[in-house]
Amino acid sequence: MIETITSDVRTLLDRTPFDASAIADLREALGRDPSRYRTLREAAQAMADRPKASQPADMALRLGVAEILMGRNQAGLEQLAKAGDVGMAHHFRGIALTTQQKHAEAAAAFAAAAKGGYDPKLSELLRVGSLRLAGKTEEARKALDELAKTSGSMAEFHYQKGCFLAAEGDLKRAAEEFEKALASDREHVGTLFELAYINDLYGNDDVAIEYYKQCTRRPPVPLAALVNLGILHEDEMNFREAEACYRRVLAYDPNQPRARLFFRDCLASRDMYYNPEDDKYHDRLRTLLEIPVTDFELSVRSRNCLKKMNIRTLGDLTRTMEATLLASKNFGETSLSEIKEMMTAKGLRLGMALEAGERGQGGMRLPEPQVELSQEERALLAKSITELNLSVRARKCMSKLNLQTVGELIMRSGDELLECKNFGVTSLNEVRERLGEMGLKLKGE
Repeated sequence: MIETITSDVRTLLDRTPFDASAIADLREALGRDPSRYRTLREAAQAMADRPKASQPADMALRLGVAEILMGRNQAGLEQLAKAGDVGMAHHFRGIALTTQQKHAEAAAAFAAAAKGGYDPKLSELLRVGSLRLAGKTEEARKALDELAKTSGSMAEFHYQKGCFLAAEGDLKRAAEEFEKALASDREHVGTLFELAYINDLYGNDDVAIEYYKQCTRRPPVPLAALVNLGILHEDEMNFREAEACYRRVLAYDPNQPRARLFFRDCLASRDMYYNPEDDKYHDRLRTLLEIPVTDFELSVRSRNCLKKMNIRTLGDLTRTMEATLLASKNFGETSLSEIKEMMTAKGLRLGMALEAGERGQGGMRLPEPQVELSQEERALLAKSITELNLSVRARKCMSKLNLQTVGELIMRSGDELLECKNFGVTSLNEVRERLGEMGLKLKGE
């Protein structure tokens, strides 16, 4: 079986003519078995080492395409530069330049590919995407409208239309276009990535993970999908899977900055959980905090008051202070004693989670500053945290800490933020950088 696979990949790279059909078969072979990437590397090297007389005339084109399918974009561009004015060469130059976020250059490459006759409809649609990403929105929209009659049924058309809708904030209609794209091509990488990202933003982690996995099965693999997939695996405490994702990115691009930072964080987080006894302790504590208050024999008054305050579990009570309970209508000292007795029996106490987080402030909100703030300063502090444009990981941590505004964020110290699960030094530096752009700092800095 191994010999069949090896021969298959080598034969595809050597096929004459080396056309769109050969590349489609090569992508299919690589998607079925990632171990064939190594075989492709060996085949490309063997082709380059042949005597000149036995090398194919279009060797630079073949090697350039192979390098880009393997994620080595710069090496691929260097080979394609030797391939001449060939439609396929321009098409794959556009793909590599898009990965490098050189969108204006990519648009020119796709235009040349269409002019050179390499899958003109697809190349024109890819040019639309490059124009959009280059900030030439109106030109891109006009070009897409012109392609509606000739290419309106293609997966790439629906994908590009969905991207415009997503950029406008119309995620519902965007998702409908992405679904149309998948109906036409179940393995359309761009569409799978966008659906993964939308679900990622909305906290549908399981769905996002599955979409990210799907869009990493066909080359060229989007590195951003591997990075985001690694982050989601970390959030699920699956550090081995996360590490594997980051290693794949670094194998393609050793200098990819996000992958290098997250890889270091992942290794550090993994090492933090090496002690099985610690894991057992945290599992027991997590299980304890998730026990519903309805499992205890409380009075009707206490039950009703807790329900009105949306306190469902013992964990909720560890984040609630005595004064908060007593401030609730009909909740008196008798009910408080009943709750405290229940908590003590489980080795817990009211407000203990807040005490750890607020550093001696008794879990209560820090008092408002006594200095008079200008209207501009108040507007700045009232800004939503979403305006900081934080990464998905940092946004999730802000949500877990229930921080909604910039003013609430700067009332937290760096140490307090680091206590949030999966919030590492990389995320902390990101928050500091965003606040610094606004002339603000975290508490104590």
